[in-house]
Amino acid sequence: MPVGDLAPELAVLLTAVGVLILAMFLPHRHHAACAWTAVGGLATAGLFALDQLQESRLTFSGTFALDGATGWTRLLILSATALCVLLAPRWFASDRRHGEFYAVLLFSTLGAMAMAGAADLMQLVMGVLLSSITGYTLAAYHRNWAISLEAGMKYFLVGALANALMVIGVVLVMGMMGTTGYEGLAGRPMTDALTLTGLMLLLAGLFFKLGAVPAHAWMPDVAEGAPAPAAAFLTVVPKIAAAVALIRLVQLIPAGDSAVRLLIAIVAAATMTLGNLAALWQTDVRRLIGWSSVSQSGYALMAVAVAGSAVALPALLIFLAAYAAANIAAFGVVTYLRGRTELRDYSGLFGTRPFAATVLVIAFLSLVGIPPLAGFVGKFALFLAALEGGLAWLAVIAVANSVLSLVYYLRVAAPMAFERREDTPQTLGRSAGLATVVAGALIFILSASAGGLWSGANITLLPQPPVEYHSE
Repeated sequence: MPVGDLAPELAVLLTAVGVLILAMFLPHRHHAACAWTAVGGLATAGLFALDQLQESRLTFSGTFALDGATGWTRLLILSATALCVLLAPRWFASDRRHGEFYAVLLFSTLGAMAMAGAADLMQLVMGVLLSSITGYTLAAYHRNWAISLEAGMKYFLVGALANALMVIGVVLVMGMMGTTGYEGLAGRPMTDALTLTGLMLLLAGLFFKLGAVPAHAWMPDVAEGAPAPAAAFLTVVPKIAAAVALIRLVQLIPAGDSAVRLLIAIVAAATMTLGNLAALWQTDVRRLIGWSSVSQSGYALMAVAVAGSAVALPALLIFLAAYAAANIAAFGVVTYLRGRTELRDYSGLFGTRPFAATVLVIAFLSLVGIPPLAGFVGKFALFLAALEGGLAWLAVIAVANSVLSLVYYLRVAAPMAFERREDTPQTLGRSAGLATVVAGALIFILSASAGGLWSGANITLLPQPPVEYHSE
């Protein structure tokens, strides 16, 4: 069990501890140094992750998977977190707990990385709990603002229930199957009532982290009430980890047991439809992005529903990368504009802040899936995976929902272009602007490089599916 196998996770852990100690001793006016320390630690972890990208084995007695899925997810989580860190320095400049924010963010990142690489149900629960507990703190970080406290409380209540159900699910599966390791579970029939009940409870816990029906209600509240940099993080990073954890879990089920996959497909359709319908009526841009994030969870579940298909995992990772760039870019604009969140605040933005308006429109178009942006490549890959997996009906629903989503994005974009305003919105600072530019640029970079990633990346998933997946 070489400790070096967890070098990226250890780098994040040590950086979090170092940032916490630094925040204790630095004067408050110098707490921005904690942000750059966090970015340095994340970059170091990224280098370790790159070095292990070609690994394909289980480690630590089979509880953690070093494979292509873990490697690429690590890089995605670390990159998204770094962008969220860059959004924060000026936002928290007057907060006495400025430096501690980065420590909590890094601990939450560590939980997400643990979820993504988990090859044992107990390891999965540990990752989920670490990600959840720190997430509650991030959501309610503005403790003097009632909306932030409400968001944190709703996130906590939904999470407490979902996580408790998940732990019960682990107990049921372990009691009936005699193991919590994925190697021991792979390919074994899960047809008895107690095992199926345990599996459903496990899925419910991961649906919570993903922001999918029926545990989705926290997502728009957190998007509206959490500090904008924290909202960017919480609507992206836990979703990435949960999606990979879900596909790793579902691919253990024999391909002949189609009931679970059908259930996930139904949840996918319900999630994307509910998210888009709810977003139509929003007048708060952050809440609109939150409901949009719910709908994006539905798209991600399309790949999970055909877990085991050769194209499911690459399609999921490409979609998650495109979603992360677009969603962080959208929250980056909100942060850069000092948290302006009402629809009327964005009227005439092209005339006063053309840079911010352009990035926001690019982010929204990518979330819709308009070519040639990265979101189009990600959604096209998901549609292809659904068709190959025999879920053409789900692909049709997803296309219809993508068209529907264009309506509420245009409710924000049209007034930015066609209305006029006299005042010029104030902006937050250079680091927030830098993160927004980088996220916007990544939308184009990912679109150009997705083909190479699809064909050349070592995207493996351990343990391997016991039975080859066949489309119907």
